[in-house]
Amino acid sequence: MQLPDSIVPCRKSRIERVGLMGGTFDPVHYGHLVTAEVARARFSLDLVVFVPAGTPPHKRGAKISSGRDRYMMTVLATVTNPCFEVSRVELDRPGPSYTIDTVKHFKKQLGDETEIFFITGADAAVEIFTWKDAKDLLKECGFIVATRPGCSTGELERHLKEARLYSTHSISIVEVPALAISSTDIRRRVGQGEPIRYLLPQNVEEYIHKTGLYR
Repeated sequence: MQLPDSIVPCRKSRIERVGLMGGTFDPVHYGHLVTAEVARARFSLDLVVFVPAGTPPHKRGAKISSGRDRYMMTVLATVTNPCFEVSRVELDRPGPSYTIDTVKHFKKQLGDETEIFFITGADAAVEIFTWKDAKDLLKECGFIVATRPGCSTGELERHLKEARLYSTHSISIVEVPALAISSTDIRRRVGQGEPIRYLLPQNVEEYIHKTGLYR
């Protein structure tokens, strides 16, 4: 299929395999970036699209930074990688941000010829049946589940075994060393005046300090 003008792959004139990486990205950090790159290389993805959540249904009532700040940080973090892009689809869509709506959006945009993989963490994957229309979602795309080395995969495998009963696509696990980094810890560090250098790209660190986020 011919690509929409707004999407340019890093290596090809056509996208055959694309990864969608959702999250609040508050802030985006090296754990997110390494996960995306590991998934891209391991599964021969032509493009990874970061999708900052608009209104995360699992974080209702929680204080999160504005969509503008989270979008800008994600753009700054990914700008040097031609295989990464950032989408505003959830930020611009009113109401809660549901993964199935986002996957269907990209399937409509890219066409049936493009294979879509949703990249998520192990903690989210074990709760997949709490997601909106989870059984339908498992028929819409493949899943790449990231976990940190040494993490027990027993419970994860049990949940994925059940998920595979409904899935018509692949569901795979990848180990990502940088997943020890967390947005929660970065926010805490900023709030307490502790250093965050080397946990996230320098331009994102500068944006946080310039805007006064997390203080």
